[in-house]
Amino acid sequence: MLRQYDESEAWRAWDDLRARLAPTGVLIEGTCDEIGRRAVWVTLTKDGPQTITFAAHLRSLERPSVLAERLPKTLIHRNVPGEPVHALLTAFDRCWAMAAPHSAFGPRARWVEAVSLLAQTHPVLTRPPFGGRNRWRLGEVTLPWAAVAPYSR
Repeated sequence: MLRQYDESEAWRAWDDLRARLAPTGVLIEGTCDEIGRRAVWVTLTKDGPQTITFAAHLRSLERPSVLAERLPKTLIHRNVPGEPVHALLTAFDRCWAMAAPHSAFGPRARWVEAVSLLAQTHPVLTRPPFGGRNRWRLGEVTLPWAAVAPYSR
């Protein structure tokens, strides 16, 4: 629903939703493609956005940056050079290319290797419940929101 908003309206909607959360409440806001093969979601608490997760059906994934189409409205227009989300997706594509030899073991092995490489330069969450190889094997990777937060609001 928020994808239909202007960016400033989406930020206001997040603020309104967060204001209604219980002190320990968490809201998940995100979107996926029509058949659920590409998804991005953000966890929100009273304190603001906390994490962002990128998820893909690995057998049909061309490259990680195609997930940009599923960014939340607060980021979708920020996927331009000079913004953190663009830098992250560019780096992820580079890691995906470097992990190409792992394709011989299947797309899951390539994804896990690409995420491992990405974790060397970006703050990929590596421990449960959000991170680690078990989540990566499912085609997910989660980072702190700060890794993609726009420079200005």
